[in-house]
Amino acid sequence: MWWFQQGLSFLPSALVIWTAAAFIFSYITAITLHHVDPVLPYISDTGTVAPEKCLFGAMLNIAAVLCIATIYVRYKQVHALNPEENRIIRLNKAGLVLGLLSCLGLSIVANFQKTTFFAVHVCGAVLTFGMGSLYMFVQTILSYQMQPKFHGKQVFWIRLLLVIWCGVSAFSMLTCSSLLYHGTFGTDIVEKLHWNPKDKGYVLHVITTAAEWSMSFSFFGFFLTYIRDFQKISLRVEANLQGLTLYDTAPCPVNNERTRLLSRDL
Repeated sequence: MWWFQQGLSFLPSALVIWTAAAFIFSYITAITLHHVDPVLPYISDTGTVAPEKCLFGAMLNIAAVLCIATIYVRYKQVHALNPEENRIIRLNKAGLVLGLLSCLGLSIVANFQKTTFFAVHVCGAVLTFGMGSLYMFVQTILSYQMQPKFHGKQVFWIRLLLVIWCGVSAFSMLTCSSLLYHGTFGTDIVEKLHWNPKDKGYVLHVITTAAEWSMSFSFFGFFLTYIRDFQKISLRVEANLQGLTLYDTAPCPVNNERTRLLSRDL
């Protein structure tokens, strides 16, 4: 049995691979059509102009669904392992809410381009990166609280390093972007897709975009740490029959029979 066939480990794997593919395909398309510069454009810039914005939006919407599924499965796993730990229950619920808000932000970023709806796009980016960073932090605390009974120390330290990486990237991005957009570097900063090294604010622009890509990679690394945990989860779905037909008739008792729709122990 291959590693991605064990349990639900395909979920975080598919999430990372699909999201990375969305970035790569939209980047290649935008570069090929000369819509952006090849040197460190904003991730959103590669999905601003048609046709790449269509590809970018469609793929990120699917990525948001995969992310919701991954976050929910992680929530149910922690809940099952710690049914009576109040502190862990609260952290787990907080992580679920933060993760879902981050997924909502990802969908907003995918569907509202910055050159058309800048304020909405920025709100989506704040939800994606801000709530996503907090989600990673909460999950790292959970990993610490659950060791050594349910989690090894190695997993905790890896996630902690990824959270620190994410925090440094976020601080750099916020600082440089604030200086860039509130400085005297022109009025077309928002809609600017092509940068020249001689342009004012070029250094701040490069640092900001590099930090944005770096932050995305830290997200990828964090979700990849779920693979080993998800290998220990099996999925079972059962259907309860409430009648002997599928017509809209009065309910017919079936002696509490249960028909298994799908059962897989991976």
